[in-house]
Order: sequence, then C-alpha cells, then structure tokens
Amino acid sequence: MPLPPELARLHDLAYNLHWAWSDETVDLFRRLDPQRWEETNHNPIATLEGLAEGRLQTLADDPAYLADLARAAANLDAYLADGDTWFATTGVAADRPRVAYFSMEFGLHESLPIYSGGLGVLAGDHLKSASDLGVPLVAVGLFYQEGYFRQTLDGSGWQQDANEDNAPSWLPVTLVTTADGAPAAVEVALLERQVRIRAWRIQVGRITLYLLDTDLPENAEEDRQLTSRLYGGEINVRIRQEIVLGIGGCRLLELLDLAPDVYHMNEGHAAFLTFERARSTMEREGLGFAEARERIRPNLVFTTHTPVAAGHDYFSPDLMERHFGAYVEGLGISMHELLGLGRHNPDDYREYFCMTILALKSAAHANGVSRLHGEVSRQQWRGIWPDRAEADVPIGHITNGVHLPSFISSEMAELYERHLGIARGTAPAKPAVWGPILHVPDGELWAARNASRARLLTFIRDRMTEQDARHGRDHHGDGFDPNALTIGFARRFATYKRAALLLRDPDRLARILNNARRPVQIVFAGKAHPRDDGGKSLIQRIVQSAGNEPFRHRLLFLEGYDIGVARQLVQGVDVWLNTPQRPYEASGTSGMKAAANGALNCSTLDGWWVEAWDEAQERGEEIGWAIGGTETFDNAEHQAYIDVESLYALLERELVPAFYERGIDGVPYGWTARMKRSIALIAPQFNTGRMVREYTERYYLSGLK
Repeated sequence: MPLPPELARLHDLAYNLHWAWSDETVDLFRRLDPQRWEETNHNPIATLEGLAEGRLQTLADDPAYLADLARAAANLDAYLADGDTWFATTGVAADRPRVAYFSMEFGLHESLPIYSGGLGVLAGDHLKSASDLGVPLVAVGLFYQEGYFRQTLDGSGWQQDANEDNAPSWLPVTLVTTADGAPAAVEVALLERQVRIRAWRIQVGRITLYLLDTDLPENAEEDRQLTSRLYGGEINVRIRQEIVLGIGGCRLLELLDLAPDVYHMNEGHAAFLTFERARSTMEREGLGFAEARERIRPNLVFTTHTPVAAGHDYFSPDLMERHFGAYVEGLGISMHELLGLGRHNPDDYREYFCMTILALKSAAHANGVSRLHGEVSRQQWRGIWPDRAEADVPIGHITNGVHLPSFISSEMAELYERHLGIARGTAPAKPAVWGPILHVPDGELWAARNASRARLLTFIRDRMTEQDARHGRDHHGDGFDPNALTIGFARRFATYKRAALLLRDPDRLARILNNARRPVQIVFAGKAHPRDDGGKSLIQRIVQSAGNEPFRHRLLFLEGYDIGVARQLVQGVDVWLNTPQRPYEASGTSGMKAAANGALNCSTLDGWWVEAWDEAQERGEEIGWAIGGTETFDNAEHQAYIDVESLYALLERELVPAFYERGIDGVPYGWTARMKRSIALIAPQFNTGRMVREYTERYYLSGLK
C-alpha cells in the first residue's frame, strides 16, 4: 500500500528488524490498527497492507503520531550512524563485513517463522548483539517458503502441524540484486542438475542476513521445494539443503564481493562450506587441497549445540558419493579422502559421514555452548583425536546468552531505566551497572512483578478463550488467579527435557497446586518436532491432565508456541521451571530471559544453570532452586524418580512458602531479595552482548587481517 509522504519513514522502520527491540517503534505499528497487529502476529508490513481505507491519511494528519514517528526514525538513524561502538575499540577495520555467520535457522521475531527453537533464537540474538556492538558481520541462512509449522491441537490434545505461506511481499525481505539491478543468483550442482539459487535480504540493525531460495521457475520442481520447509524433509532433502546453505552461501558472498575473513558455522549444517572455501582458495592461489585446508583453517569457527547423538547429521557413503562425485574431482582428491574428513576413522569404508566431524576437523576454533557442554563435547568427540587426553581435545566453550532488549518487559525496563540508568533497548554486560538492583525498593520491584503477572494472565485468558472455543470446550483461562504463584514451562518438547516430570505423582502435585492458602498455577507451552511422537505424547498428556479435575483451573497448555508466546511467559511468570535429564541440555536460554524479568529459576543442574548456581554458591547467595544434584544415573527411570522427589520437596518446603511469606505491606521480602540477587548475577553475564564479545575476542579477531 502506498504511504502518504508524511508516513514514508514507516517503510524504513518496517524493513529494519531493529524495531523488534525498540518499544517505541513497536508502539507505532500497534497504533496503526491494534486488532490487525495481533491478527498478523505483530507483522508491521502485513499490518500496513491490511489497513482500512483512509486510516493512513488519518494518521498522516495526526501531529502526535507524526512526532512519535519522527522520533523513532531519528533514533534508528542515530543507531545506524553511530561509529562509537564496542567493536571500534578493538582497532580493527570494520569497513566491510569481516565475519560470515552461517545457520540453518534464525529466530528474529515471531512474524518471521524461519526458526524452530533455541538454536534459531540463539542465532537471531547473535545477530542483534553483533549489531549493537558494531561487529562487522554478515549472516547466511535459508528462506523457507512455508516456514516452520504452526501448532494447533486436536480434540484429544494431539499436536497438529500446519504450514503457512511465507509470502515475501508480507515480510521484511528484499530481493538481492547485482550492481546492474538483476537478481543475484548462484548455482550448485545437485546430482545431474544445476540448481539456481537467489537470495533475500533482511536488515537486522547494522547486520545483513541473506536467505537463500531455490523456488525459481527454471529449477526442477523437487529442487524448488528444497527451501520450502525447515527440517521438514527426509535425509535426501537434508543433504541438499545443507549443500545449498554451505556451498551456495559461500558462492553468494563471492558474487556480492563481500569476501569475509572469518566463517562461523552455527552447528554442523553449514559444514560443507569448508569444501567450498578450500576449492575457491585452491583456484585463487594455485594450491593443493591439503594446503588450501590449512590456509583456511585459522579462519573457521564451529559451534556445536547438542550432546544428543540424534541431533547430528550423518549421511551414508553412497548418498555422499552421489552428491559429491563430480565435486570431488575439482578438489583433486579421491572420494575416500573426502569421506574421511567426516569420519572418526578415515579408513572405515562403512562409517557414515558426519557433518559435526567435518566441522571439527576443519575449524581452528570449536566450542560447546556451556561449561558442562564443553566437557561433554570433549568426551563425545574425543575419538577424532585418539592420541590426545580428553582434557586436550580442542573443543572449548562459550556459554550462550540472550538478547535482553528483545525480551525484557516494559515494567522491568522502566524500573531498570529509573534505578539503574539502563536505557531502553540496551542491556550492558557489566556487573557494576546491574549492581544497584540490590538497592531498588522491594515494593517497587514487587509492583513491577505483579503488573507483569497480571498482563500475562490477561494474555492467557484471551488465548485460552480462543483455543477452547476452537475445540468446543468451556474455556478455563479465567480460573487463573492474578495473585497466585505462577510457574512457567515452555520450550521444545524433546523427550529428554521431561516436560511431564511434574505429573509423575498427580495426587501429590494436586495437593501442592490446590492449597487454599497458597495456591499454585502452572502454564505449559512448546512444540514437538513433526516426527517426534514421543514429544507429542508429552503434550497430549499435559493437555488431558489440564482438562480434568483436580488440575482444571491450576494447569493449562497454550497452543501455538513461538517467540511471541515465549516473550509473554518469561515476562510474566514467577518461576521458570526446567527439568532436562542431565547432561542433555547443552545450554538452554529461556531461563536467562525469565531471570532478567525477575522470575526465579528452578532447574536441574544442567546447561547454563549449573554455572550460575555454582557462582551463587561460591558467593553464598540464594538466587533460585536446584533440582537434585550433579550425580547422574544410567537408569533414566531412577534418575526421574530422584529428580521429581527433589522437585516436590522444593515446592512444598521452600519455594511455595517463600512466595507467600509476606511482610505487613504484602511484599514477600525474602522472595524479592532472591529476585535482586538473581538479576544482579544473571543479567550481566548470561546475555549475547557478553557472548558475542567473547566470540570476537577469542575467535574472530585472530582470523581478521
């Protein structure tokens, strides 16, 4: 829809994802049409396109709206023009993209469904913080025409997977063109065919993200479908998607003459880029394959995200040979040599080719995503280096973080601005900045928490009314009490995360939740992978439990989990529950978001939480609760018994009593003291500002010329 001249800057704001962490810009789009804003899942472009006739002109004649628009546009201009960034202090030139970040998925906002879960949200937060810090980074991913599925539940509580059309005209994407205005396109060989790839550009603050797309009329139908769905195909589709990402992505950057110095692989999906980087180096510098690999090695970074064997991609020798039989000739090596780069034992002809092994053998810098995950990864992959002790396996760790400005509630943002001097849209990673939270009046902090909880319960009531009406049920969202202790559990429903652990003893749980003087309510949300029936069964069990007494008004499951739902939950709950089976949670980040909003974590000692817990113990501070200990048992059933007994005991004896132990003014001073200590310890450390600086200082700078 054409914009009146007075509103022209709305286009600039809508096409830069900086609005995703700018409250003032989000408010501008919401005011266009609040109902339309909700219906489009907070999509500014779709909201603009669907406005009623005359609405734009009304806004163009509104002095208050124009003043707010001018201020938001000026703030974006100032942000983009600011040369006084953290990266500028390194003294390294930032005149072009110096780092290329490859990921299969990017979770930037709920209106752009090209992510499935934590890996994608981490990648999106990496870009946002790289932008804030001024790191000269460019990113590469895939443009999924159908995105990742939208979740609904049938009458029995079984997850249904519905795909939707990601129409470029309704998304903040622009077609990438060359200097002469033609669409930028590269080709990769897939079996006997040349597949043409175009790209879409998304601007994320200062960072450009290129999304590769094979849906072109000149491609065969099966090749057009390669970029239709995230993780939606079988193994033949997966290998081709990863060829498009790794090899096609490198070729696009070369076509655009970007020539980054450092290539960062976020998980093994992009590891084929190591082949293409070697091939182009051989061609450019006249080197052999082995020499070229050594030349590029110092400039390759690899981050692994999963200690679960099923989370790594393995391709059969036959599948690899069919896809790389011609490509390998250009490398001047045999297929056996190429396959050896992805095997524990290069000489085992039967061993499958592993993308993670390829990345580990190729990159000078490799890391897990928490301290514990680094230890697990060294144990998991030590066979690649049989002559080294486990402690000497070259896999370090950089603990994940979150982009706090994208997730902090308006109530907490106002409190931080008022008492800590932290401006909206920022989240400094300095403990000294967050230290004054310890001196914020308890009443003010508790008032912010109550307001956030009340807003969450309004959201729950509206969602559950719609959800239950769709299923023909009496809605039960109204049963939630705005003053009751509210616990949240929301994440990907993989079985090792044990979402239903709390339901192992229904009678005991019912007594905890339905205590008349100290009521407790729990909200669940999350998706299972379309082919994960185990995860879907967990969802069904929770949904069915929530619909029956004695849990009907104390427990519920929200459909349609995405970043927007997660944002509401981490902002509004009092306790963030996490129950993975140790040590299968590589890091986890949702609890970090919750902590920055004043929620207290209650988790098994896995992933990032064990680091925060250990530091709090060293300081002698109470910041939350640990479920069980660090001892693990081979018998999963016994482990679950130990952990759930610990969880029930914590709820009965410590957690619930602490929430309801109030002063004469109604403030739970012991609880707010924990909140303050939790924020002071977690917020400055477990954020992507610290994380991206760490990647830059430890890995990126060593590879920059």
